[in-house]
Amino acid sequence: MTKPIPPVSKYMTSMPLSIEPNQSLAEAKKKMHEVHARHLPVRSAGKVVGLLSDRDIGLLASFAQLDLNTMKVSDAMMLDPYCVHPDVPVDTVCAEMAEKRYGSALVVQENDRLVGIFTYTDALRALSEVFGTRLKK
Repeated sequence: MTKPIPPVSKYMTSMPLSIEPNQSLAEAKKKMHEVHARHLPVRSAGKVVGLLSDRDIGLLASFAQLDLNTMKVSDAMMLDPYCVHPDVPVDTVCAEMAEKRYGSALVVQENDRLVGIFTYTDALRALSEVFGTRLKK
């Protein structure tokens, strides 16, 4: 008998730290460093509007003429990030992330309310559980 595939909500990080589009990239970098995150959901009026990664910030920081204190999150964020409902099976999310080379998926309820983030680190945790418990004899 096979076990059902768990939803992405089982492995996501609940209530992740987020940032507003009008905040500076320096503030975003500081927040990421404080919580050891590589991805920050961007929210406006409580709804997901984008995603900012440490790579986005690092690329802009490499240009000497750009100042992270004056640049806004909205200048660097990715619009239309990959979002999924908490009930989507984790294998479906992992397959999409692998195919499109996404580093994370934002987990949202109806009306774009952020409830979690699922990163490739979470995907590895799920894989480890499968190998460690479901496939072990």
